[in-house]
Amino acid sequence: MKLIHLRNKSIDTKQWDNCIAQSKNHLTYAFSWYLNVVSPEWEALVSKDYEYVMPLPVKSRYGFPYLVQPPLTQQLGIFSKHEITQNVVEKFMKEIPYFSYELNLNEHNFYEKALIYPNFILDINKPYNDISSTYSKNCKRNVSKSVANNLRIQHNITKESFLSFYFSTEKHYLSPKQPVLKELIDKGISENSLKLYGVYSVDNKLVAGLCLLESNNRLTYLLSSSNSEGKKLSAMFFLIDYIIKKYAGKDYVLDFEGSKIEGISRLYRGFGAKYHPYYILKRFRPSFLIRK
Repeated sequence: MKLIHLRNKSIDTKQWDNCIAQSKNHLTYAFSWYLNVVSPEWEALVSKDYEYVMPLPVKSRYGFPYLVQPPLTQQLGIFSKHEITQNVVEKFMKEIPYFSYELNLNEHNFYEKALIYPNFILDINKPYNDISSTYSKNCKRNVSKSVANNLRIQHNITKESFLSFYFSTEKHYLSPKQPVLKELIDKGISENSLKLYGVYSVDNKLVAGLCLLESNNRLTYLLSSSNSEGKKLSAMFFLIDYIIKKYAGKDYVLDFEGSKIEGISRLYRGFGAKYHPYYILKRFRPSFLIRK
């Protein structure tokens, strides 16, 4: 298989997006509209007729080009409607045209030299009662508590409401940068691939919010936030249970994006989500590239 390195302006985005949409391992992050926001100068390795593709998120510092995983993008790697064999993965890895990189490969891109990171995915194509019956005891207790608190879900809260709430609640987070997140929300909504949900208390205060990606029967739990009152009211349990109930019985999976933080991963596992690893590959990461 011959691979071609394409600079940004040479990428046929129609062929690219067709490949991503048809791929067995489709992820919203890999569509051209998403990459254009989080990695504006992205490049690509592609095979003939875009049968196999791999985005290259290029950045440059002090005139030194390198690859780095973009913000708000848990996984990228190789995508195809065909089987991605170990030989295919090795072929792409050998032909990465940059010396320094940090790349998150998707779960179908196993590479023995890569680090393994956890992700959690819930299959929600079963009836809601079947899914909820497998919730952990702690999860069931918190869902019941949230229902008793008379919380209210609002669809399509405004971008301004979500961002104001998120950045006032998650003050210690340096990433994502506000302009990038604003642009991503705008573009995601215009592509009909992103929804904003809010949870309101009985006195009509916003206590939790969620930015959810949706494409090709995959829901991705992109960003969430809950303030101190929301945590007391178990608002996030209420919201996740609502999402599961809304899509249950349809051919969807809910991708929680995983976490190495035990408390967060316990929350996802509590809803019945299963472990799905992905892979991180690093090569020559000097300090002047890594530091913010």
